[in-house]
Amino acid sequence: MINSIKIKITALLLLSLAFWSCEDDLNVDANSEQNELDFLNNPDNAVRLVNGVYSKQLDYNMYSFSWIGITSITSDDADKGSTPTDTGNDKAKMDNLTFGATDISFNDVWEGRYDGIYRANNALFYLDQLQIDATLKNRLIGEVKFLRALFYFDLVRCFGGVPIVIEKIDINNTELINEVVFKRKTKEETYAQIEADLLEAIEKLPLKGQYAPDNLGRATQGAAQALLAKAYLYQEKWQQAFDMSGNVITSGQYSLLADYAEVWRETGENKSESIYEVQATLTNGLRDYTNVQGPRGTPDMGWGFNTPSLNLVNSYLAGDVRKDGTILFVPSTLWDGFEAPTSWTNPRYNYKAYQSQIAESWNDDKGNTAKNFRILKYSDILLIRAEAAFNLGNTGEAEARINELRVRTGLGPIENLTMQSLLNERRWEMAMEHDRWFDLVRTGQAAAAMTADGKTFIVGTHELFPIPQNQIIASGGRLMQNNGY
Repeated sequence: MINSIKIKITALLLLSLAFWSCEDDLNVDANSEQNELDFLNNPDNAVRLVNGVYSKQLDYNMYSFSWIGITSITSDDADKGSTPTDTGNDKAKMDNLTFGATDISFNDVWEGRYDGIYRANNALFYLDQLQIDATLKNRLIGEVKFLRALFYFDLVRCFGGVPIVIEKIDINNTELINEVVFKRKTKEETYAQIEADLLEAIEKLPLKGQYAPDNLGRATQGAAQALLAKAYLYQEKWQQAFDMSGNVITSGQYSLLADYAEVWRETGENKSESIYEVQATLTNGLRDYTNVQGPRGTPDMGWGFNTPSLNLVNSYLAGDVRKDGTILFVPSTLWDGFEAPTSWTNPRYNYKAYQSQIAESWNDDKGNTAKNFRILKYSDILLIRAEAAFNLGNTGEAEARINELRVRTGLGPIENLTMQSLLNERRWEMAMEHDRWFDLVRTGQAAAAMTADGKTFIVGTHELFPIPQNQIIASGGRLMQNNGY
């Protein structure tokens, strides 16, 4: 697994003014670049350098409490959960859309992504100079370009245009820091950088099926194509989204699993529906993703946050298996045979985040689990293809792709597809997977959806989250705040 070995390079993290570290020192004289290159010219060490970029995705400030808060609890798919008196720091404000620039969740998401970008830029700096096998070198560069694009995709969806840092920064170069690190680019410029990284990654990366089993989970050509198709979708570049998602579909590398509920279980990891997921092991696990959302009460399985809403429950059509594959109802018999008791605090939990302690890898550490985190799935690509096709006037193609998904839903094929019915399918297929808020915003449905859910969406403000106040202070006021905060 790619996370089994990591590298440590302690350095100043520009933008968050924090330090980061992994395991295993890059044990060379910091003043001797030649010694560093001698060390890294060993192909195994070059791979470990790139693994250090991957391993960032396991950290708490990547996909844990803060990411769950701003991508899911904000939406109509989920409520804060836990107990009425446990605010989760700022998660009650996320639920009520009363958040602001000083809330910790935004700073966590910002720092986590820029930490990953910093690692990526350092890796690219060294990879460019290494004398290793050209095929391996190109692949590693492609992997890092994919990861950097993924970090920027999270940032642009959350904050709009952000600083674009794509070089190794000298921490003593104040002028460069002020001009690059502390200067926001436009949303269009940020997407342009994402596209550039992904187009290069597509050229350098192998297909999923071309990786050896011990490299399963690394970024692939299909992953770069899938993320690029999604970036095109968010920009309403319908033809490009249609074409790029088509490349993934015709690659022959991916297919839907027969059982919808299996996709997020251990048995579904890295299977045919998986395009890219964060790799976790018992010794190098995903920090607190399952713990934050685990059932709260007796027996204690977690903090109980991010509970599926009644709004989501009531939105499903009768007979849709996606509801029971997404929502853990209390009481009920779970898929692993465990009886969900009424002694749990909430009536519903996120089934996709459930970590079985009796049927999956488990070492009694709720905060550090071996559950992989799904980021890109084949079902998402079918939805992207369908939405792009519909906007291009090709309703036949859109219906065909939606009906591929409906085969396993327990529902019949859809007829007379509308944009609303297409977006409903997207909601049900991707529920509790951290896309709902962004989908509502990009399709212009956020205000109406939030009103229906008893929340107030402020048009002209809530389309973006606030730039963290800590980052504005660190920049000396150079980073400009988003409207309304």
